Amino acid sequence: MNKQSNSYTIIYIIVLVVVVGAALAFTAMGLKDRQQQNADADRMRQILAAVHITPAPADVVADFGKYITSQAVVNSRGETVGDDAFAVSVAAQVKLPADERQLPVFICTLPDGSLKYILPMYGAGLWGPIWGYVALDSDATTIYGAYFAHQGETPGLGAEIEKPAFSDQFDGKTIWKDGNFMPVAVVKKGQPSPSGEDYVDGISGGTITSKGVSAMLSDCLKPYEPYLLTLRLK
Repeated sequence: MNKQSNSYTIIYIIVLVVVVGAALAFTAMGLKDRQQQNADADRMRQILAAVHITPAPADVVADFGKYITSQAVVNSRGETVGDDAFAVSVAAQVKLPADERQLPVFICTLPDGSLKYILPMYGAGLWGPIWGYVALDSDATTIYGAYFAHQGETPGLGAEIEKPAFSDQFDGKTIWKDGNFMPVAVVKKGQPSPSGEDYVDGISGGTITSKGVSAMLSDCLKPYEPYLLTLRLK
């Protein structure tokens, strides 16, 4: 075949695309398990961060198994309907009506023997999804710790939700006021909470992201109210 002809060039390009495509597909398939393991380990790291545990990268899986001593999946009536919280996609569940969601709970036992209940959340920021975890003390009322993350918020602005300077504000806040369930609000710095609930200062210059976190807390925590009430009555 004439290597200078158009037909040769077209055939050469087609073969090259097929070979490269097959190689990439084979590589992706070979790395799929490793990628999933890395994603799972990162999720475990984030869950542990909500209770102020920061293991070394090599110890994440082991520490998750050590400190997360139980898991549960509950419904909006507070009934336990499963025991594999890690298998639940919170991103998928928040698309459902609140009374139809499966609600994951990670139960952590700290070295001092105290129990913490870690509840996952998922919402929307300015440029993409935001998510996080809130850890409650055994009284199911007081926030022990929190962790937040994002996919594409603006560096130096909305992206600051992942910094301890923001998440540490939640420590010690309560989600019940005078017997009423009231998730913590995120408000503009210097302003009071709108309805008397506990609140934290939003990110300066990150108003939409801050509102997204506040909406996420309300939308994702309220369905847990019946379950948390059963914990308070124990």
